[in-house]
Amino acid sequence: MIVVTGAAGFIGSCMVSKLNLEGFVDIILVDDFSRQDKENNLVNKKFTEKVDRNHFFEWIIGKENQIQFIFHIGARTDTTEFDVQIFDDLNVNYSKKIWTICSELGIPLIYASSAATYGMGEFGFDDDYQPMSNLKPLNPYGQSKLDFDIWALAQDRKPFFWAGFKFFNVYGPNEYHKGRMASVVLHAYRQIKLTGELKLFRSHNDAYQNGEQRRDFIYVKDLVNVLFQTMIQRKTSGLYNLGSGRSRTFNELAHAIFKSLDLEPKINFIDTPLDIRDKYQYFTEANMNHISLTGYEDGFVEIENGVDDYIKNFLMSDSYL
Repeated sequence: MIVVTGAAGFIGSCMVSKLNLEGFVDIILVDDFSRQDKENNLVNKKFTEKVDRNHFFEWIIGKENQIQFIFHIGARTDTTEFDVQIFDDLNVNYSKKIWTICSELGIPLIYASSAATYGMGEFGFDDDYQPMSNLKPLNPYGQSKLDFDIWALAQDRKPFFWAGFKFFNVYGPNEYHKGRMASVVLHAYRQIKLTGELKLFRSHNDAYQNGEQRRDFIYVKDLVNVLFQTMIQRKTSGLYNLGSGRSRTFNELAHAIFKSLDLEPKINFIDTPLDIRDKYQYFTEANMNHISLTGYEDGFVEIENGVDDYIKNFLMSDSYL
């Protein structure tokens, strides 16, 4: 039996798809299942049971010996939410309970951290442990992920195997419900289909030309491949970056989207809104030197290939993974 928290969400539902593809069907889905806009993420998925996230810790009593692995992917991920208590409850304290259960019962654990822990990146994007207390996340979401990372590393009792992954800019199928928090790829696709053009934020940093701001984009299929192989191999516990390891510009991303749609690029630049301008990241890139410690060796698709697959095999037909 494998538990997946956040199972109805973007990455969680893709993880369930990956497990099904690999022959795993005895899966417990944990989430808030009240949102109808996430229901399609679970259509045709094979699983054993749905458990409301608020009842999970009651449900697990007496079933501990049946659980072989936990993927703790569920979290409040809204970077525009500033109620710290929400993040303390859902991201920090909930994660502490899962960690404690896994430590006490010998259940291996993979959990989702975030590149948001790095803030502006002034201390780099290296997934070593030494400078973590110096990191300055830009919002309560990022702070909650950093708080848990620091707490987990400080624990004397740990799961016999565990891995935390700092997700960078993830894009791909099953994110239709995410609204403003959806990837740039989904927003750009919808904008181009509606207007024939794409608006990108103008650079307000002299070191970057318009559209030359850079992000580390990772296709969700690659991400769940890493998580799956880590579960299977269980080589080295630790905290890892999970991006492609290569930053790409928004101009490159835009051209990949237009090419996939067989359209000539038409890009207009607009001012970055004042309320986010001082917290806007101009560069992110995961240092992936440690990923080999997990046993993962398959590499990552280039954004041109990932975007093309996403658009042609999912967005054009409103399909799900």
